[in-house]
Amino acid sequence: MTKKRLHIVVSGRVQGVWYRASTRSQAQSLGLVGTVWNRADGRVEIVAEGLEGALRQLLVWCDVGPSGARVDNLESRWSSATGEFDEFNIT
Repeated sequence: MTKKRLHIVVSGRVQGVWYRASTRSQAQSLGLVGTVWNRADGRVEIVAEGLEGALRQLLVWCDVGPSGARVDNLESRWSSATGEFDEFNIT
């Protein structure tokens, strides 16, 4: 099966509420690789690669996030996987 890449930017109350750690845990449970980080503008950015179905599940989860988070907006962009990641990290 062909792997894909999903780039997500999440706005709202998403910093200081365990959003990155929860995203990594969710992504790992779905067999995805990639990275998640806090942006200086208060948003969280995610790049994940893997099977499309698992990426779609991650996208649905990101629209809600962990308890304590409030997602106001979710931007996503799909592309072909690059294979640059070996695991899912917080950066």
